[in-house]
This record gives sequence, C-alpha cells and structure tokens, in this order.
Amino acid sequence: MRAQLTFAYYRMTNRPEILLAAFFLVVLGFLILTPLVEILRDSLSYQSYDRAYHPEAEEGAFTLFHFERVFTGRLSRALFYKPFINSLMIAAGVTALALVIGSLLAWVLVRTDLALRPLFAAMAVVPYMMPSWVLALAWLALFKNDRIGGAEGMVSYFFGVQPPDWISYGMLPIILCLALHYYAYAFLLVSGALMTVDSELEEAGAICGLSRFQRLARITFPLVLPALGSAVVLTFIRIIGTFGTPALLGLPVRFFTVSTQIYASLAARNMGDGFVLALVLVVMAILSIYINSRILGVRKSFVTLTGKGFRQRPIPLGAWRVPLTVLIGLFMVLVVVMPMFILLWDSLMRTPGDYSLANVTAHFWIGESDPNLAYGDPGILHNERILSALWNSVRLGVAAAMLNGALGLLVGYAIVRSRGTRMSKSLEGIAFAPYIFPSIALGAIYLGIFSTSIGPIPALYGTFAILVLITTVKNLPFTSRTGVSAMLQIDKSLEETARVQGIGWLRRMVRIIVPMSTSGLMAGMLLTFITAMRELSLIILLLTPSTMVLTGLIFGYQEQDQSQHSGAVTLVLISIIIVANILVRRFFGGTSIMGLRQT
Repeated sequence: MRAQLTFAYYRMTNRPEILLAAFFLVVLGFLILTPLVEILRDSLSYQSYDRAYHPEAEEGAFTLFHFERVFTGRLSRALFYKPFINSLMIAAGVTALALVIGSLLAWVLVRTDLALRPLFAAMAVVPYMMPSWVLALAWLALFKNDRIGGAEGMVSYFFGVQPPDWISYGMLPIILCLALHYYAYAFLLVSGALMTVDSELEEAGAICGLSRFQRLARITFPLVLPALGSAVVLTFIRIIGTFGTPALLGLPVRFFTVSTQIYASLAARNMGDGFVLALVLVVMAILSIYINSRILGVRKSFVTLTGKGFRQRPIPLGAWRVPLTVLIGLFMVLVVVMPMFILLWDSLMRTPGDYSLANVTAHFWIGESDPNLAYGDPGILHNERILSALWNSVRLGVAAAMLNGALGLLVGYAIVRSRGTRMSKSLEGIAFAPYIFPSIALGAIYLGIFSTSIGPIPALYGTFAILVLITTVKNLPFTSRTGVSAMLQIDKSLEETARVQGIGWLRRMVRIIVPMSTSGLMAGMLLTFITAMRELSLIILLLTPSTMVLTGLIFGYQEQDQSQHSGAVTLVLISIIIVANILVRRFFGGTSIMGLRQT
C-alpha cells in the first residue's frame, strides 16, 4: 500500500499536467456548472418578491410559479412567446443575410481576380472589431423620427420626410444592422475553407460540361459546408443572446427579444422570470449546436487537401471586374467608413437634429461644463465620468486578457499533455462550455449566483472582480483553443530533454513553452482584450456606477438621448480597439483578428 502511494505521488509530481487538469476541472466546474445549477434552483424556488403574488409562500420553497408565469400564465405572451418569436425571426434573418453576404464576399475575394483584394480583405473584418451596436447608433442618427421622442435624424433634416416607425425601429433595422456586422463570421470561415479547394476540381467539372453555377452548387458548396455550418452556429448563437442593437432599436417602441426581456425582467426585480428566460437561451444555443453537428455528421468526408499537387487559379471576371470592384468598394464604405463618419458628425452637433454647419461645435470633445448644454455634462477631455469609464474599460481589457491568456495556455497544456485520458476529454469539454451560454444569459446567471456570498467567497456583485471573472470565463473557449493549438505544435521531447537535465516544471514553462507559444498566447489575449472593450450584453446586468465602462456609458447616453456624447465615446472606443490590433500585428508578426478566426 505504501509503495502504491509512493508511486502515485511520484507520478503526480512528475506529471504536472495531471495536477493542472484536476485543478482546472474543479475551478471551471465551479465557475461554469455551479452557476447553471444555482440559477435553475432559483428559478424553481420562491423569491422574496414573489410574496406580492403568493403572500403565503415560503422563501426558498420549491415552486413552478416562475415557469408557469413565463410559459402558461396570462402574461406569457408578453413575457415569452412574443419575444421568443421575435428572437427566432431576427436570428434566422440575420443568419441568412449574413451568410449570403459573407459567403459571396469570400468567394469573390478568394476565388476571382478582383482588384484591390488585399485591401478589401483587411476592411472586411473591421466590423468584427467594432461593437455590434455601432451600426445601430449610426442607423438612429440617419433614420430617427420625432414621433418616438427626441431629435430627428439626418433623413428628416435634409429631406423633410419623417421615416415610418418600421424603418426607424423594430425588426427590419435590427436585422440589417446585425447582418452588416456578423457577416464577418461567414466571411472569415468560408474564405478559409475556399483557400483549400483545389481549382482542378472545378476545372474537371467544367470539362464534364457543368456550368459555373452547377460547379458552385455541386463541387464548391459541398466542400465548404462545414465552414458554412460553423458560420450558422456562430451567428445564430450570438444573435439570440445579443442585447445592444435590439435594445437601441427595439425598446423605444417596446419591441422585445428574449435578451431585452431578460433585461427588463431583472430591472423590474422579477429575477425568477429573468432566470427562466436565460435558461431558454441556453437551451436554444445547445439545440443549434446539436442540430449543426447532426447535419454535418451525415457527410462522412469533406476532404479537400490530399497528397497530390495543389493549385488554385483565380477565376477571371472579365468585363465584370471593374463593376464588382466598385460595388464591393461601396459596400466597404457603407459598413466601415460611413458609420464612423456619421457618429463623428453627430458628435459635433451642438443641438441634436440640427446638422447645419452653424451648429458645429467641439464641446462634446474638449468643452468644459455648460449648464445650458447637455445637462451640464462636459466634453470627453474634461468629463471625469467618461475618463473613469475609459480607465475601467482599459483595465478590464488588460486584466481579462492577461488572466485569460495565462489560463488558456495552462488549460491547453493540461489538455494536450494528458491527451487520451478521460480527464483531458472532460477538461476540453468544460473549457468549451461557456460558448453555449449566450452573453446576456451568462450575465444573468452570474448576477444570480454572486449577489450573495458562497462559503468563503464574498458577494462579488458591484465589484470590478466580477467583470474580470465573467469576461475571462466567457472567452475561455477561444483562449483554450489557441492554447491547445500552440501546445500541439511543440514537440513533447523538448520538455522531456529539459526534465532529464533537472530543469523543473516552472522553469520549463518559462524558458520553453511560453516563448514558443507567444503567437498563440498573444492571439488569445488580443481577442479577449477586444471582446472585453466592446462587450455590452455580457456585463450590462453587472455594471454599477463605480464599475461603469465605456459600453455601458454609451448605452446610458443613448437612453438619455445624448447622441453627441454617445457618438464621441463610441469613436474613442473603436480607436482604442483598432490601435490595439495594429500594435499587436506590428510587434507579434501578423497576429490579427483574421488570423484568429481562421485558426
């Protein structure tokens, strides 16, 4: 018995990956699975505020009251069915439109001889770096009418025509704005797949008499089906949990989706209802992943790369080359340049809705407090609230990026070095689990579990730590994947050689693993930083005045109809994100958003 214990101890000390895997299984299990169990428990028990409906109820007792209220009660249509149908229609519309735009753009930029392809490819991923609701802010600046309240938009000012409500707000603008943002997923995934398709396959189809459309339908499309499936899942899961755009373009006309209904329920202190709706989003995300895996599982092979020679010949566009170049150039201007120009213009207007040159001012950038302007709120350079939110955003991005980068590398190390074991498979699965949680749902879960103390862990709600924690957990699937990819490229013999020479595990990590994983490590950190800086859906329920970040401040300004401040702060946020990406590419050799998503 003693010998067995000695051997087990020796094995554990000489295989730190086992200790790491066990440690991360416990920690991640607590951070990912426990909150889900807790929110399910809360949704199935009476809360203190439920006594308004059931005075005799005992707090904490089992009940189906919240499920009945959401699914079968007299308010169920408003609480669930209408928002649910709206969410499905928006998710389906955005996914279809984004898939068409992204796939066509990928095909043109990868498979044809279009002019300026490198420039267009770089511009095509810029919308991903911007918050998803930037286009919604620009849309409001263009099409806002005076029937809802506040100043009119540019269309009303310049053309004297009030856009109807269905153009200014609601489902149509939400679908358009989100599709013009999320097409980047389809573009990156499909373009990566198209780069591996041998042109000889299509040429063989042409020799057999297939038309260009038939070659696309019978050869190219089936080979990129996995990428299309991944784009569908990525887009659909993001859309059903997104909050910013549906809130900005839907709440003014009481157009609710599941995510905005969660926000409204929790704001009204109906926590149980909000938690039930959050569980609905989790189930929807799991179902979409399952359906996608079943569809792709029917096909046994999607092989495009073999041991044979590989050749890719651009398809000549002929007379269509110039018109298509102009068309795609206009599209890039529309989705990349125009929104930022509109927000800049809006931020320079002294009086909202008056777009004349006489109304231009720099007050919202450099002005000091004026009681007659913007409720006395000074410009960015003199606004302590904005500067505080800026500092919170930057430190949130840096803290989450550093923590997530280290965590992703260690989790990847534990997974790869213990590969083939049940522990490795369990860790890999639980590290991916946060991806299935839509952002607003995960925010609701963390609000529910960390509002009170849990054993030795104090209540985290209202602290900066909970923002770092939830941002780290949400981005773990991406950083753990980059960690796994980096570790798979490092031969285990390098570490074994160092161990034979008496070099301890920590020194091996510092001197061998980390330097050789710099590219993947920085990729994961960059993704986390950008996500943290632009995040709204994930943290909107957790923000307090002391922990306010730029995204929450922008949302607040827009709710107060202070479009100048919201536009100015949004431009500052976008500038920081773009500069961060450029700096990382400059110093770490091409690590970028495009590289991240194709990995």
